[in-house]
Amino acid sequence: MDIQSIKNRFGIIGNSPALNYAIQVATQVANTDLTVLIAGESGVGKEIFSQIIHALSPRKHNPFIAVNCGAIPEGTIDSELFGHEKGSFTGAVDARKGYFETVNGGTLFMDEIGETPLGTQARLLRVLENSEFIRVGSSKVQKTDVRVIAATNKDLLQATQNNKFREDLYYRLNTVPIRVPALRERKEDIILLFRKFAVDFAEKYRTSPIQLDEDARNLLINYPWPGNVRELKNIAEQISVLSEQKSIGVREIERFLPKHSDRNLPMIIGNTGSPGNAEFMNERDILYKLFFDMKKDVTELKKMFLEILQNPSTISTVSNAVEASFLQDHPMPQKTHEPASGTMYPVAKQPMIISEAREIQHPVVVDESLNIIEKEKELIEKALKKHKGKRKDASSDLGISERTLYRKLKEYDIEEL
Repeated sequence: MDIQSIKNRFGIIGNSPALNYAIQVATQVANTDLTVLIAGESGVGKEIFSQIIHALSPRKHNPFIAVNCGAIPEGTIDSELFGHEKGSFTGAVDARKGYFETVNGGTLFMDEIGETPLGTQARLLRVLENSEFIRVGSSKVQKTDVRVIAATNKDLLQATQNNKFREDLYYRLNTVPIRVPALRERKEDIILLFRKFAVDFAEKYRTSPIQLDEDARNLLINYPWPGNVRELKNIAEQISVLSEQKSIGVREIERFLPKHSDRNLPMIIGNTGSPGNAEFMNERDILYKLFFDMKKDVTELKKMFLEILQNPSTISTVSNAVEASFLQDHPMPQKTHEPASGTMYPVAKQPMIISEAREIQHPVVVDESLNIIEKEKELIEKALKKHKGKRKDASSDLGISERTLYRKLKEYDIEEL
């Protein structure tokens, strides 16, 4: 079956070389039982490729189940995958088959495989190596014949270096890698996808399909699309439903694109008197302000060092000024001297003599990292430590919502206390 036939069968829109190559790899590996790892950002359509592999494989008449590992609680994921015996844990009123037992002879698609706990990863490795598993609460080894197709939107190789993912499991899953390109990497497909979605929604809502002018098309092509195809589909549906005109220009498109997407500089928010403006003050704006303040302090320090280099005599003046300021804030107790007569007299404070350096060495300027992600991660870790792992208090201290904090913990792989 050629690539175009596969696109028509599974509703895939696009002609970019990266997309075509991913489809070609999926069709070539379908007739085997090799484990496949599909990598790509959220919203690029990784599940479609698992369906292609299953539909073109000898297992196509057997069960196919898609499991989102990130949506299953850590305490029950072993039971979901491998099953459990009656009474094996609280609430296990009956024995239950897991997915590896139910899908025997078929294909199991494990999405967000990077979210699985390390203990579950060890069990999963045994299934992939020996086709064996044990139910939770049982000692009986059972056999299964399941083809595993995994997907991830994370860098699993980096996760193995951070001890977040088992290295042996990574190489076992990555037998055949398939990388699904992000939408911004296949710009030639954006207008094709938008037109397809517009026609579908016009039929669904019984209206005329919307049309884009040249400037509107260029805007969509150059937009980064962090949500990929899923975001493009949502935008197309919003415009199809909410737009009063069917001929869409740039201004109409800008109404529906997220405002934060093109903010590359910090946003100064004035007191407009409207409480609704507070929603624009997110954590990134706070970090930008912090970084600019830090940059200002570093600039002042550099200026001071430059003055010292140009006029070495100022060293003693600066040192005495710093000392005086320190003593003013931290007064030292006066030492006393006891002469032979026993009378106590305060000893006069001796002035500090600082010799001028004969040769001034040029200071080594160490540039502090201003990486936004590193600073954001550092602030979140400090807030969690300060509030002893309480996300509600930490998010309030950071000035962000608890939901945003939870998303950042997942994004930066921050362990909660």
